[in-house]
Amino acid sequence: MKETGLSSGTLYPLLMRMTDQGLVEAEWREPAQPGRPARHAYRLTAAGFALALQMPGDRENLPLKGSLA
Repeated sequence: MKETGLSSGTLYPLLMRMTDQGLVEAEWREPAQPGRPARHAYRLTAAGFALALQMPGDRENLPLKGSLA
């Protein structure tokens, strides 16, 4: 979020909307260290990846299909 300048009040509603549209999948990840909160991990679906390829912009930085960030 630091690189884009988006706040959590912007990013997470967008991710939820994209999940509802079937463009993104979300899953809970247990913390790597005890005492840390669980986190959501997001992944483009096949439909989301296809849409991303249709969008103008820098395709060199698109995540690989099926990778989680």
